[in-house]
Amino acid sequence: MTYEPVIGLEVHAELQTKSKMFCKCQVVDSTAGEPNRFVCPVCIGMPGMLPVINKSAVEFGIMAALVLNCTVAPINVFARKNYFYPDLPKGYQISQYEMPLAVNGYLTVDSLGGQRRIGIRRIHLEEDTGKLFHGKTGDSSPSSSLVDFNRSGVPLLEIVSEPDMRSIAEVESYAKSLRKILRYLDVNSGDMEKGVIRFEANVSVREYGSDKLNTRTEIKNLNSFKALVGGVEHELRRQSNIYASGGTVEQETLGWNDNRGETVSQRTKEHVHDYRYFPDPDLPQLQIESEWVEEIRTRIPEMPDVKHVRFSNMGLTDYDANILTAERTVSDYFDRVIEAGAGTDPPLTAKTIANWITSQLFGLMNAIGIDIEAVQVKPEQLAELISMVESGKINSLSGKRVLKKMVETGESPTVIVDADGLHQVSDKLQIVQAIEEILDQNPLQVAQYVGGKETVSNWLFGQVMRKMSGKASSHIVKDELDAALVDLQSKSGT
Repeated sequence: MTYEPVIGLEVHAELQTKSKMFCKCQVVDSTAGEPNRFVCPVCIGMPGMLPVINKSAVEFGIMAALVLNCTVAPINVFARKNYFYPDLPKGYQISQYEMPLAVNGYLTVDSLGGQRRIGIRRIHLEEDTGKLFHGKTGDSSPSSSLVDFNRSGVPLLEIVSEPDMRSIAEVESYAKSLRKILRYLDVNSGDMEKGVIRFEANVSVREYGSDKLNTRTEIKNLNSFKALVGGVEHELRRQSNIYASGGTVEQETLGWNDNRGETVSQRTKEHVHDYRYFPDPDLPQLQIESEWVEEIRTRIPEMPDVKHVRFSNMGLTDYDANILTAERTVSDYFDRVIEAGAGTDPPLTAKTIANWITSQLFGLMNAIGIDIEAVQVKPEQLAELISMVESGKINSLSGKRVLKKMVETGESPTVIVDADGLHQVSDKLQIVQAIEEILDQNPLQVAQYVGGKETVSNWLFGQVMRKMSGKASSHIVKDELDAALVDLQSKSGT
């Protein structure tokens, strides 16, 4: 018997605010900095301290909720979620329960059968915990755990989906789409290696055609797409095998062991009543007026799906549009080159610009390991270079050489072309003379061509271009070389 997956995701995303959720402590990279340096009595839970809601965190949450088609609640209530763990200094986490920030949204994702809408049950704000470090403190010390509270109190946005995902492909598409949205909004960096976005998967299986919801398990703290896919795949297989053998699945919280490729039981699954939620007496109701929501809506940038349509309407393929909308910084760079290229002579097409960015510029960036934000080539400079190639001032080979030097030095293409003497040679007399010399110097290859091996012309073309230091007009070289070779064939009688 085969079983149908029933999967929902809880996504915890750290918000890129300057200060923490309920205090003025600076938000810092949790993987760097001196431990317990960015803390105060509020975020380490000292008695008598009063939290204050971070307005920017609320605005970031509202922005994400609007893009995810949620209804923003006019009244929010922060609650205390009670549990005890070493990284939680107060003995409770300030979160939202009965009255969250937003509800009833959706995200459309790519699926094997086309696009599907995945429901979003709720979005709420909360504070992050500290960070535990397990191991030894010295060669002779016993195993121990240390806690760094720099992350304690960092704003978290939790996005809870409905159990609408029916395949691994949908899970991966949902997770990647959500990460892209949060990065486009600039509310989360998406740096999964640093744990700023973490997934928790609720997984169950049922017989195909059944609407019965079976016991689910929760896989905690999946901080990479590989771990998410691997963990869900393993759990689907494990549960299917249990049911197939007549057993029952226990509701529990699981961890994912990446080295062993399996889920590991951590504890019996908690229920809502275990957390003893109640409204935090130190925080008043948060009232969100519709005027505030609409003002925040005006700040939302053009999102990737809208950009994709716009880029496609410019004549780009789906492949190009997907690459150029993968990151907001890349799409913004492309738009700036388009804007600069509109004023060149001739005006540059979107497809030409896309080809230079995705094949030439990205190749050079990958070779030295930088992203678009670190590249020294300004959009206006790239447009200038492409225009020089399209107008015939330099040929495409020289253009690639110039771009490489631009990436290395940040110099303008005009300066490089002038300094290296790369202006294209279009003088037919010079080109014909070079062709004649190459044909005279390579009688064997000429004979092969005359004898019917026409692919030799490509090698001869390369020799001519090399003789002219790559500066000759490739179109003129090809035309004149073809004409010379045809003349030789006719003279030989072939």
